Amino acid sequence: MNVQTTPADMPADMVAESPEALVARLARDGRAAQRVLARLSDAQKAEALRAAAAALRLAQPAILEANARDLAAGEAKGLSGAMLDRLRLDATRLAGVADAVEQVAALPDPVGQVIEATERPNGLKLSRVRIPIGLIGIIYESRPNVTADAAALCLRSGNAVLLRGGSEALHSNGAIRAALAEGLENVGLPAAAIQLVPTQDRAVVGAMLTAAGLIDMIVPRGGKSLVARVQADARVPVLAHLDGICHTYVHAAADPEMARKVTLNAKMRRTGICGAMETLLLDTQFPESASVVAGLLDAGCELRGDARAQALDPRVLPASEEDWDTEYLDAVLSVAVVDGLDAALEHIAAHSSHHTDAIVTGDEAAAERFLVEVDSAIVMVNASSQFADGGEFGLGAEIGIATGRLHARGPVALEGLTTYKWQVRGSGQARP
Repeated sequence: MNVQTTPADMPADMVAESPEALVARLARDGRAAQRVLARLSDAQKAEALRAAAAALRLAQPAILEANARDLAAGEAKGLSGAMLDRLRLDATRLAGVADAVEQVAALPDPVGQVIEATERPNGLKLSRVRIPIGLIGIIYESRPNVTADAAALCLRSGNAVLLRGGSEALHSNGAIRAALAEGLENVGLPAAAIQLVPTQDRAVVGAMLTAAGLIDMIVPRGGKSLVARVQADARVPVLAHLDGICHTYVHAAADPEMARKVTLNAKMRRTGICGAMETLLLDTQFPESASVVAGLLDAGCELRGDARAQALDPRVLPASEEDWDTEYLDAVLSVAVVDGLDAALEHIAAHSSHHTDAIVTGDEAAAERFLVEVDSAIVMVNASSQFADGGEFGLGAEIGIATGRLHARGPVALEGLTTYKWQVRGSGQARP
């Protein structure tokens, strides 16, 4: 098995490398491997991912042993139960990771897709064609499944990847990467197409962020402080989101039963994901607001509301100004009562993180206004914000949810990991 070195067993000359030299060396190797990937056919990339998935399954004992070491270290450090659950792998979860890699192999290959084609009056034939971005750096925390998901998406779209995982999953990430690399080598591809930074030195993150010309794009996956640092310090293009401050607005014309069902699911299905509702807006003309509030409280959710929300149920606590801008990732929800659609749109514009915002309504005109005027990556009508997920959108695994305005927005999967080039075919034309 091609096991990538860890700080304890790196050769002395590697240990002596500066963070900048380490990143430069890894990037050069990754870029060389990417040139090989760029020549592969759809079938060859799919075969490589199936081989990687098979290698993950064969490496189950080593991966689970490595994960047990990470869990023991995490418990000793006092990681929360939620953090340990994100970190934990077992046979079922690891099988799911391998299945996800195979599912990516089955997705349509975006590379080579002709976005548009035209012919000029002078006979020049122009086409705009999807191509890989190149070498993608991914900086992430906690979840070892990201190692496999990110590698699979990058490889399927013809990109090489340089991974920098969190210290909590140090051994798990290394074992997963080793299995993936072995799978690639089994079909004659370079292991350097999937690399993992072999040190937890935080200066390496800074070196990755400033490696313009070596790394083509950085994707951060983690908490607010990580993403904020990446966006502040990067000299490499960044595909990222900050908070998932997601709103659900229950309009005056909402069906009461639908409003109860959607809001309860949007908050309580899984409270720790970025698509979880963090603010509920209730129209002052909606007649069943107290019922919606009671349903959330009865389900164990703590509600923090403005004065009118507090008047709906004595269990609602007062909200502070900070609550409207907080991503709780827990069974806590801020609630405001608003005077119609205009007030709801104003509140969302002031406090949304542009991730996912939803309206519940039976009024088609109100729904269309909401879809057009809310400036978020994902805007929903009569659906739970928990559907904000690449798998639910039919995209397979995702790199993350992008909330910026350029390149990709929303769930970023294969197409979001490509760019394009113009191909021009002539027959001897010279410009007059």
